[in-house]
Amino acid sequence: MHGVPSPASVPQPPVATQVRDALGRRSIVMIGLMGCGKTSVGRRIAQQLGLPFVDADEAIEQAAGKSIKEIFDDHGEAYFRDGERRVIARLLRSAPQVLATGGGAYMNAETRAAIANAGVAVWLKAELPLLMRRVLKRSNRPLLQAANPEEVMRGFMTSRYPIYAEAPVTIESRDVPHDAMAAVVIEALRKYLTPAGSGPST
Repeated sequence: MHGVPSPASVPQPPVATQVRDALGRRSIVMIGLMGCGKTSVGRRIAQQLGLPFVDADEAIEQAAGKSIKEIFDDHGEAYFRDGERRVIARLLRSAPQVLATGGGAYMNAETRAAIANAGVAVWLKAELPLLMRRVLKRSNRPLLQAANPEEVMRGFMTSRYPIYAEAPVTIESRDVPHDAMAAVVIEALRKYLTPAGSGPST
């Protein structure tokens, strides 16, 4: 039929536009262990998609008027986790955005449900050597203030990876430029979110 282009000849919108449109009011929520690149890659994803970027740990520090380390030192982990849960629930009401969460946030069932309801979780899955190279560059990791931080990280991988695996999108974190990792995540999101992509398994 003349004048009607075939589907293959119809120009496709840029990947960023497809992802933003498919997200609607949902947020992209970055999860994973400390050092996997949630913040660095998340910032690039936000830039490439034209969305706001929010770091949950920074929001927690602003709300508390203290650093994460000071919250742990003064009040303990349970107090921090409760504040983290409440802050993330609040942030998810300000969608759409790219939201980077702390390594333990997704372990809370209430937070996982909130993320599933208002966002799409993306797990940056990293191997131990990469994680250790990154986290040992910084001294502000309260949970790694131990005699054997590598053993602590192994324990986190054992306990948290099965829960992280509930995220609908999983990306292997690699030692490549953050912009390149962001592009990989965005393409995976496009496939997950758009009907023409692979979508969630049925």
